[in-house]
Amino acid sequence: MKTSTPNVTAAAPVGNVRWQMIALTFMVAAVAYLDRSNIAIAAPMLKAELGLSNVELGVVFSAFSLGYAATQPIAGRLADRYGAYRIIALGVVIWSVLTAVTASIPAGFGYAFAALLAVRFALGVSEAVIFPASNRMVANWMPSSERGLANGLIFAGVGVGAGIAPPLITAIMLTRDWRAAFWVTAAIGLVALVAWLLVARETPARHPWTGDAERRHIEAGLPAETAASTQASWRAIIGNRTVRMLIFSYFCFGYAAYIFFTWFFTYLSSVRGLDLKSSGIYGTLPFIAMAVASPVGGWIADRLTVSRGSRVGRCGIAGVGMMLAAIFIAGATQVSDVRIVAAVLALGSGSLYLAQSAFWTLSADIGRRSAGAVSGAMNMGSQIGGAAVALLTPVIADALGWSVSFLFTAGVCLAGGLAWYFIDPNTKLNGIALTD
Repeated sequence: MKTSTPNVTAAAPVGNVRWQMIALTFMVAAVAYLDRSNIAIAAPMLKAELGLSNVELGVVFSAFSLGYAATQPIAGRLADRYGAYRIIALGVVIWSVLTAVTASIPAGFGYAFAALLAVRFALGVSEAVIFPASNRMVANWMPSSERGLANGLIFAGVGVGAGIAPPLITAIMLTRDWRAAFWVTAAIGLVALVAWLLVARETPARHPWTGDAERRHIEAGLPAETAASTQASWRAIIGNRTVRMLIFSYFCFGYAAYIFFTWFFTYLSSVRGLDLKSSGIYGTLPFIAMAVASPVGGWIADRLTVSRGSRVGRCGIAGVGMMLAAIFIAGATQVSDVRIVAAVLALGSGSLYLAQSAFWTLSADIGRRSAGAVSGAMNMGSQIGGAAVALLTPVIADALGWSVSFLFTAGVCLAGGLAWYFIDPNTKLNGIALTD
């Protein structure tokens, strides 16, 4: 008598193509922040050569943020409608060209200030597509349980790109000039474009490398109503209380974050008296902290969301991170040694970026097919905050001192952290509730 034995086969590996898409998006984010941070590093030389004051330089910084902010809702809709793959590629082309145009503004040009304003505004418009489109990629490629880490990794690119900028730009300026630094960063953008076009795809179904097991894994982890839901109207998005609170909190986040992307390097070199070479070294610390804290915050948030729910995993981590950031930013004003100041502010930027993935994960979960539009509206708040800090910091510093400008930033950051405790992570959009 024959006895049959069960046919046991090993479970097929799920695959990691989705994480390769996150790695590519990380790369794009890093290059975007390298291209937007280069002007803050080059500011002392650029300001002297083009004859700009600190206030005029602040207006130039804010022009980028205003162009970025104004385009956010449109950028999100474009990503939802035409796909993240094409929109990101277009954005990289335009911002690389504009970076090269910046390097071409001649010294002694009578309209240098106006030209720089126009180019930086246009650069903000072109870069505005990156993170709403990235959120569209996350919504397409990542199951909900992996979105915190995915967003954390993408936003680690912010810290990497902005962290590479000080040593890279200062090294080129010490051997050449600020214009050469802009040409190099423009070329890096075009290299990133080639990699994106060759490897990235819009959805798992369109990528030849994605196996059946990974497709099933992704589809099983998507919100159940994704396939049937429709894009939300702007009235539904802006009318949602949680979306409005996310916009406000991200405004506060942007105000605090952009003091590092605009005035931090000038603060170290011109206000605290650190030489250019040392500024290039110590100027990297906040961005290294961002690069580390962003994925760590996302990973912790994913684990806590599974075990304790979204109220703790998303709202709790984000609120605590922003409030810790406020404490460190305020504390740095009481330190006299400039190197310790840089370290304390790095703790502040790292704490701030513990919250980063929560914003984007929650906006993707709430938005679903409108993830680009929801995250675009939210990110508009951040960019308005960035424009505000770029404009107000030198004004407050001239009137009341640089310490007061940083204390004011800490207060704004604290308000953003407290706002998280009024956010409902299980909110409804289009009448659909989230569940933990």
